[in-house]
Amino acid sequence: MTNSTLDLIHAHGSVRAYKTDPLPASMVETIVAAAQRASSSSNLQAYSVIAVTDAARRARLAELCGKQMFIAQAPLFLAWCADLARLDRVCALRGYSQSTEYVENFLIGAIDVGITAQNAALAAESLGLGICYVGSIRNNPREVIQLLGLPRLVFPVVGMTIGVPEKPPTLRPRLPLQAVLHRECYNFDQDQSLREYDRTMAATGIYDQRQVPVPGKPGEVEEYGWLEHTARRVSQATRAFMRDVLNEQGFALK
Repeated sequence: MTNSTLDLIHAHGSVRAYKTDPLPASMVETIVAAAQRASSSSNLQAYSVIAVTDAARRARLAELCGKQMFIAQAPLFLAWCADLARLDRVCALRGYSQSTEYVENFLIGAIDVGITAQNAALAAESLGLGICYVGSIRNNPREVIQLLGLPRLVFPVVGMTIGVPEKPPTLRPRLPLQAVLHRECYNFDQDQSLREYDRTMAATGIYDQRQVPVPGKPGEVEEYGWLEHTARRVSQATRAFMRDVLNEQGFALK
């Protein structure tokens, strides 16, 4: 079963090399307007997006986001933000005080961001553009907040580069459907699917340059694939300062 929308979804791959030609302002507005049609919790629309086209500001974002220079190369960077500041104004106009101190309040904004940003990604790709999500916008959130002039109750959740791809993106295999589709209740029997995916990813050659010698065994290298790469990544604490920054922005997370 397929159609043009499904074909577009299945053709997605992250783009990290762009032509530097600027995008028309009307195209940026078209993408964001399409993003706004996404579902939103109680129609609160608890998000905002900062469109960054200034070369110097994009270069600074590249530095803050792990020195990823494709961010400076892409003609457009979108900073997708959970935004409860606008709702503060809504409450003020009607004589209320917004409750923002609970985890649920932040989740509403963060989930709205995720759903809305994906709408923007599909809209951009439908126009022949390429995109790449940038989670490293959270590497230095205080500096990003200052650079983008974000007020209290606004937090940068994820970035996105958009532009005309220099070449078609590489499509990476995804986990077998049986590893993520659970029927009626959670299926814990996933080992075979995970090992199968490990072999599939190894066949792409993506990890060929990451083989490391086994200590004391000349000529042997460690088994390194998606399983090893993923296990190492999630076994390390990352961005442990995040709660502090969220508190500084007004998200108490009780």
